[in-house]
Amino acid sequence: MTPMDNASQSRHSEPRQQVVKQAIHWLLRLRNNAANARLRQQCDVWRAAHQEHELAWQRVKSLQAELSNNIRAVPDTLNTLENRSHGLGRRQALKMLSGALLMGSAAWMGKDAVGWQQWSSDFATNTGERRGFQLPDGTRLELNTASAVDLDYTPQQRLIKLTRGEIIITCGGIDQDASFDRPLRVQSRHGVFEGVDARFILLQEPDCTRLSVTAGRVAIHSPIAGYGAPIQVLPGQSYLIDHSRARLAPALDMDAGAWVDGLIVTRNMRLENFLHEIGRYRPGYMSCAANIADLRLSGVFRLEDTDNLLAIVAQTLPVKVRYRTRWWVTIDRQV
Repeated sequence: MTPMDNASQSRHSEPRQQVVKQAIHWLLRLRNNAANARLRQQCDVWRAAHQEHELAWQRVKSLQAELSNNIRAVPDTLNTLENRSHGLGRRQALKMLSGALLMGSAAWMGKDAVGWQQWSSDFATNTGERRGFQLPDGTRLELNTASAVDLDYTPQQRLIKLTRGEIIITCGGIDQDASFDRPLRVQSRHGVFEGVDARFILLQEPDCTRLSVTAGRVAIHSPIAGYGAPIQVLPGQSYLIDHSRARLAPALDMDAGAWVDGLIVTRNMRLENFLHEIGRYRPGYMSCAANIADLRLSGVFRLEDTDNLLAIVAQTLPVKVRYRTRWWVTIDRQV
């Protein structure tokens, strides 16, 4: 049985915010599909998969009762939301319900205020944080530092919207949540990607999205769909996609997916590029002098402590790390 998150639940007395979101998601779906026995069975399987799931489910159900009984300003809240949800998409209705539940649970969730600041996205990470999630359809979703996604699952589609950062998707070829085929698609600012029995990485940069496939097959559907058949990307291949075209990407000087294990694995990587990558995992500003930018690094480095990582760089290369403040770091040549 795979846990939804890499952290041990034994350290938590309350369910984490992303598990509560999933419980709310299941509650809304069951409210809108009361006669769907298969859906209810799937919810039961989710609840039984981990004790944290069941705890989150019971919390959400108790908050539902609390709202109905004690919140005078929003009587019969769930029925009102259910009626309004007929004119809304699933994600909009979910967020309405989520907001109502939060009204009745401010004290409970106050302990996790930092996590709830990410409420505007369905799944999100802060700078330096990496998290994994198991979606109800069996898809595995990994978020790298400072990343966010929204889910748009309807009876007609399964769509994951990458709004910022980097993710790894592991998906099967069969939709476990419908009696007909709904392909899994991931949308970035620059394209739409459909995976079939695949594991792939998407990194969204300001000017392009990088797709790297490690298993299965991924089809690039846009922005070039009008110019012919979708591009089929196979394991070991990478593409750069912008608003006008998709092209084969040059080989990286690092392992694209090593971050999921908390590592950066480099192969003759320029110091300037290495520091840019490390800078994604820490707040503030970091730079190096021009006369050392082309120094090279190869090896396996842990991302959990970037200050320690910079100290290792100073031991490996003829450079000196200078901290003007905790958030302003420069690297100069050692003299």
